[in-house]
Amino acid sequence: MTPERDLTRLLADIKPVLDPEIFVFSTVPSGAALPASLNPVQIFREREGTTLILPLAEAEAAALIHQFPCRMITLEVHSALDAIGFLAAVATLLAKAGISVNAVSAYYHDHLFVPCDKAEQAMRLLAFSPQ
Repeated sequence: MTPERDLTRLLADIKPVLDPEIFVFSTVPSGAALPASLNPVQIFREREGTTLILPLAEAEAAALIHQFPCRMITLEVHSALDAIGFLAAVATLLAKAGISVNAVSAYYHDHLFVPCDKAEQAMRLLAFSPQ
């Protein structure tokens, strides 16, 4: 699978998929071991602590302080990590509709974390090419 860099093609082939899970953002102190029961979809180490994006149920079971209950929308187009303007176009489309987004770029796809109550609206907007 060759990653796509062309903005027009990226937007035309966006293919959003909404995950049914509710996710949250949490943090643990820098250097602290993660509970073995956790299966985060994202781990990012910052100076202040380690950020986790994980299912709400896991955060609650581990008694982790968390915030931003959200749903994950995966953009199934294989976007290149150096593609220019793709996430900017998507974020602008959502912002115009009053939808906040936390975007995570992974090797194959971009993932959008949007508030639970805005997820279906975001999917409707993304179903149309945001060109």
